[in-house]
Amino acid sequence: MRRSSVSSYYLTIFNFLKQPLIKSMIVVASISIFIKASGFYKETVIAASFGLSELLDTFLIAMLIPAFVQNVFINALSNLFVPNYIAELKTTSQKKQFQSVIFLMVISLALFLTVVCLLFSTYFLEILYPNHTDSYYHLIRVQLYWILPCLTLWAFSSVLSSLLEVKGRFFYSSFSPIFGTIATIICLVFFKDSLREIVLAVGMLIGSILSFFYQLIVCLLHNEIELGKPVLSENMRTMIRQMPPKVASGFLTGSNSFVDQFFAAQLAAGSLAALSYGAKIPAFAVGMLILPLGRVLLPHFSRTINDDLLKAYHQLFRILKWVAICTAVVAFIGICYSQDIVRVLFERKEFDSADTTIVANIQKIGLIYIPFYLSTLICVKFLTAVNKNKFMAWTSFWNLGVNLVLNYVFVKYFGVYGLAFSTTIVYIISSIIYVGFTYRQYSKLSNHVQI
Repeated sequence: MRRSSVSSYYLTIFNFLKQPLIKSMIVVASISIFIKASGFYKETVIAASFGLSELLDTFLIAMLIPAFVQNVFINALSNLFVPNYIAELKTTSQKKQFQSVIFLMVISLALFLTVVCLLFSTYFLEILYPNHTDSYYHLIRVQLYWILPCLTLWAFSSVLSSLLEVKGRFFYSSFSPIFGTIATIICLVFFKDSLREIVLAVGMLIGSILSFFYQLIVCLLHNEIELGKPVLSENMRTMIRQMPPKVASGFLTGSNSFVDQFFAAQLAAGSLAALSYGAKIPAFAVGMLILPLGRVLLPHFSRTINDDLLKAYHQLFRILKWVAICTAVVAFIGICYSQDIVRVLFERKEFDSADTTIVANIQKIGLIYIPFYLSTLICVKFLTAVNKNKFMAWTSFWNLGVNLVLNYVFVKYFGVYGLAFSTTIVYIISSIIYVGFTYRQYSKLSNHVQI
């Protein structure tokens, strides 16, 4: 009897692991561990090379606008592309026409946004980051000019990655970030003296080029790219109509990071770098889960919603429950050992014990929000699949307002720690709003089905 129950237990686990959704998550999670570990090694090399220095501050500012543009516009387009492309394949099967439209949108968007970034560096840099030296602004501009070509590469890579994920080729799409890590490490180890202030920017550009060609080659080898005459179908029109609220949501959400860095840049030199390093471990923990969840769940939800919306809601709530429990445990352990984690990972050469204390305290505050942030991101993937982007735009607007007020108040009393407190509070509020709204949508659907 006992042997039978043990066999049944292992059979249950085996059947669970055989599910396509779980297998995809395991593949992405396994690759994510390797990618994130490599990324952390890169951060230790950067920390040892620059510490909490002005050069690192200026690089982060130079990265801020291109990264913001990518998160707001490019990611919005790729997230809308996946559910509507899947719907297109299930209805009209106008694959070639849909791909042609999305690639035309991508190149137009990338070129326009590159011009916007150039205008920002020319006219608005001193306004947004006042009271710095000419050499400070020069460092930002020099690095920005090397980073800007990455925008076009990121845009195309985003669509290529989405094409791979729609067909379940998560291994290839998840592996592409390794090129940026390798390129940056090589530049720091071998070319730091010759590249000097542009070493990090050049590493990012080379990594972006390699990542783009890698995904392009994979897509061509698997015949994922098929282009034809651009023709707008109903699913394409739906995608275009959803673009403004999705961009607005991404713009307002991304502005929270921009606002935090703006306030940090007004504090003592190194505050911006401290805030960035303090977010490394929370970002690592989030990335370890959201990469497998996010990459797999958007196409999965998009398919399930088309077949059985009620079933999709049930799956969502099961995922939310287990993610909340597991990440709460991870966050608690991280808080307990925060000082040791920072010391082991970053404390060497230019990064001293005083830097460790500052970063560890910021990290403790940030770890609190992990369960809430992940719950929000999972809901965002689901609501994107059901085209509830207007709600997300309004929620992002209120979150930005709360973040601005809290930053203004907390930074006066707690300095850079106040920015971390503000971010954590905003993520908690946002999670309550998103989960609550999603559950209300489920209740309405459930009641309608029963009637």
